[in-house]
Amino acid sequence: MCRLFGLSAAPNRVDAGFWLLDAPDSILAQSHRNPDGTGLGYFDAAGAPVIDKQPLAAFNDRAFAREARHVISQTFITHVRLASTGGLTRVNTHPFAIGNRIMAHNGALGDLPRLEAELGDGMGVVQGDTDSERMFALIAQRIDAAGGDVGAGIAAATGWIAAHLPVYSLNLILITAAELWALRYPETHRLYVLERAAGGVHGGRPLHQTSATLRVHSEPLAGYPSVVVASEPLDEHPGWRLLDPGELVHVAADLGVSSRIALADPPAQPMQVSYLHGAPQP
Repeated sequence: MCRLFGLSAAPNRVDAGFWLLDAPDSILAQSHRNPDGTGLGYFDAAGAPVIDKQPLAAFNDRAFAREARHVISQTFITHVRLASTGGLTRVNTHPFAIGNRIMAHNGALGDLPRLEAELGDGMGVVQGDTDSERMFALIAQRIDAAGGDVGAGIAAATGWIAAHLPVYSLNLILITAAELWALRYPETHRLYVLERAAGGVHGGRPLHQTSATLRVHSEPLAGYPSVVVASEPLDEHPGWRLLDPGELVHVAADLGVSSRIALADPPAQPMQVSYLHGAPQP
C-alpha cells in the first residue's frame, strides 16, 4: 500500500527534515512492491503550496528520494507511492496541489469515466492520469459548493464516490497552510493520529519518527506541540490512535483536534485491488 504522513505544528512554522525513502534496498526488496514515487508538500512563508516529488523509475531517482529535505512550514504532507492508476511520471506522483490546498491519497477507486462526467468543467484542474487527482478535483469542487468548508467538501465528495463508484480505499490527508484534514475509509487501510505534546512523552525531545520508508526529524518540536497522522505508528509514543472507518479528523489552525464519522455506510461497490503493473484489478 502507499504510505501517508501528515504533520501540523500550527500556529508555529517549524523546520523539519524528511528522508522519504530511508531504508536499505534489501528491506525494499522484501516488500510487496518497490515504491513507484515519493513526494513532499508544504507551504512557503507567503502561504503558497510547494511540491517536491519524483517518480522512482531508476536507481538515480531512488538516490534522489534518500536525500534529506529540510523545509519550514506549519503543515507538511509526504507520500510514498505504489501506483494503482496512472503512469510512473512526475505529474502522477503524489501529493497534488489544487489552489491553496495539498492532498495525497492511499487507495484506489474505479469507473473514472463516470467520475470525470461528474466533475464536468472541474476536470480542468487535472493534469495527470490518476484516480487520486480526480478525487481531489471533486473534493475541491465540493469545497467550493460548500462555501469553502473543507470538511464538508471532503465528506460530500467521498460520499458521492462511495455511493456511485467501485471503492477500494479513500484514505487521504489534505493540508492548507495552517490546517490539516485526514480521512480513513473504509477499513481497508489503517490510518493513525497522534496528538504530541511539546517534547513528547518525556519532555524536551525533538520529534524523530521512522518507518521502513520514511524518516522525519524536527528539533523545534522539542518545544512545540504537534499533531501527526500516518499510515502506521512511527515511534513508541503510547498516544497513537487508530481512526475508525469513515472517521474524518480536523486539525485546526490552533492545533485543536476534532473528528466525526463522515461516512457511516460501507462502499456500495467494494473493490478488491491487486497492484499488478500499476493496474487495479477488481
